[in-house]
Amino acid sequence: MRKLKRSTSTIVVAAALAGTAAVATATPAAAAGYRCTTSTKSVDDPQYDGPWADNWDFKVSLCAKRSGSTVYTYAKISWDGPAYGQVDDSTIFDGAYFKLQVKKSQSGTDPVKKSANYHGIESRLENSDSNANYNNSYTTPVLSHSIGSGRGLADGDLYLDWNHDGKGYGKHLFSASPTV
Repeated sequence: MRKLKRSTSTIVVAAALAGTAAVATATPAAAAGYRCTTSTKSVDDPQYDGPWADNWDFKVSLCAKRSGSTVYTYAKISWDGPAYGQVDDSTIFDGAYFKLQVKKSQSGTDPVKKSANYHGIESRLENSDSNANYNNSYTTPVLSHSIGSGRGLADGDLYLDWNHDGKGYGKHLFSASPTV
């Protein structure tokens, strides 16, 4: 009887862990119905002008879906950063954030209906692996807005303020999602 309890306990724990793993890996991208546009941009580190590569190569997927009159959006940002001399250097940026927007699609300029700044990307940007390679990713929370019967889309920009360069935030544009 004791073996049965252990086996049953093991099965229950394994099932619980499998369920947790499935939930932990679910992202907005895994949800059905999102339409995304992916674009890339290489950004130079203005603090370094030596012989080694110093560009940060960003890849941004802006995604939108519609449910009834509500448009749901999110952004997934990934990057291949340079290798620096220090692991987990929190002084690379004075600040960084990703601005995600829900826009109403119309002829001419698409008006912003809702916007949010996600500063959580800065700690990810300054987090390296054990070899001081700054490659990572960040996915924003979902931003939604009731847009009525009109069509909507996701748009977004990356803002980087390099440490002590005196220039403030630089704005880096990416391609908007398809309309939904």
